[in-house]
Amino acid sequence: MTSSDWIAEAFPGWSPEELRALREMDTPAKIQCFLDSISYSTDPVYRSPRSVLRDRKAHCFDGALFAAAALRLLGHPPRIVDMKAVRDDDHLLAIYKRKGRFGALAKSNFVGLRFREPIYRNLRELVISYFDSYYNLDYDKTLRGYTVPLDLRAFDRIHWTSSDDQLDLIAEKLDQIPSFELLDEEMVQELAPVDERTYNAGMLGSNPDGIYREKPK
Repeated sequence: MTSSDWIAEAFPGWSPEELRALREMDTPAKIQCFLDSISYSTDPVYRSPRSVLRDRKAHCFDGALFAAAALRLLGHPPRIVDMKAVRDDDHLLAIYKRKGRFGALAKSNFVGLRFREPIYRNLRELVISYFDSYYNLDYDKTLRGYTVPLDLRAFDRIHWTSSDDQLDLIAEKLDQIPSFELLDEEMVQELAPVDERTYNAGMLGSNPDGIYREKPK
């Protein structure tokens, strides 16, 4: 299969102009810069990478899929990891490796839950690096676990890079695959609340409408 053949299969329906825009993001840092430049979506819908490029908005699910698609064009497998939380939203990363070390890209409403350089020896190290920046409006540190990586090539049949229609299948799969706990109950009980400076710094530039709030009982 030639390069143009697999690109046509992986990015069905993309125009030459759209593919050119994606190719211009030729490093993980440039992909992250694009994600940082677009609006944080509070829309109750999933957007495919093509729709993200068109609409210039994304939440963490959309952003991770976009980053995975862009990383695929750079030769990386399109893999995502779901970070599990309590009393908070889960958060999705697009992961990649360079020289055997893990890095990550993400779209987030919080400053500290985005890019990670490829310096982490394993997934647990990578995920743990997000721990202190992962908190809710009540100053609780909420990260509790993470899934095994999900390779999005398994969803090429639903044209996940181009179509919004069946992206819920990816979200459902993330709830079904194995996951790992980061903390035991004793650790949870001894967690200190987030300090005020960290709290305020992490919320810089956030969209209040996109922040998790517990529903009244």
